[in-house]
Amino acid sequence: MLVVSGVVAGVIGSAGGITSLVSYPALLAVGIPPLPANVTNVVALVGSFPGAALGSRTELRGQVSWLRRWAPVAAVGSVLGVALLLLTPVQLFNHLVPYLLLLASFALFFQPLLSRWHEAHVHRQGEMLGWGLFAVSVYSGYFGAGSGIMALALILLTVDPDFARANALKNMILGVATLVAALGFLIFGPVHLVAALCLGAGCVVGSFLGPSVARTIPGDVLRVIAAAFGIGLAVWFFVNPGS
Repeated sequence: MLVVSGVVAGVIGSAGGITSLVSYPALLAVGIPPLPANVTNVVALVGSFPGAALGSRTELRGQVSWLRRWAPVAAVGSVLGVALLLLTPVQLFNHLVPYLLLLASFALFFQPLLSRWHEAHVHRQGEMLGWGLFAVSVYSGYFGAGSGIMALALILLTVDPDFARANALKNMILGVATLVAALGFLIFGPVHLVAALCLGAGCVVGSFLGPSVARTIPGDVLRVIAAAFGIGLAVWFFVNPGS
């Protein structure tokens, strides 16, 4: 079940959707409690990193310098997120999660309008991108579900309005954040290793296939679908706070 869920989650996530929309509930469904399921999910999603990189080679050409510049920001933010998760109570953050998801989802829905406004009024894009990536990476290390939607909306607004290229950058930058968080959780967190390996194996396969989906389907269609997934996950967290 977890391997199949990983394949589906990898396709959805690397194509622009929310990986944890499938992977996190799958871990809950096999009886893993919420906090261990959260950290196990992060470890499993490391499998999406190499698959997405191989599947997005076309979109990632010429982006090495961009990734070198911003990957350290993602790594530092993720470390802080892991520390917050392991050292602080989660109740307040649990209440913030659906609102953050709604904000990112509506940003995706209205991305063309927001991009035009951004180009006309914002002249310090590097600063906005840097703080935005740092905040998303903190969230990714802390909880993770929906961080792809947040990062995708940010990159579409500040870096590249082309969906396939923005999605590839999102996969790589969150891959760095996820890898760093996973190392921390493997050392300090309650990881269910067998479940992580099963789910992660599926993610490797699914994330390799996902970029071809993003390349084939019109970007506006995928953008709206991804936003709808984000709103759906936000509603799920409203109904099941702290899950």
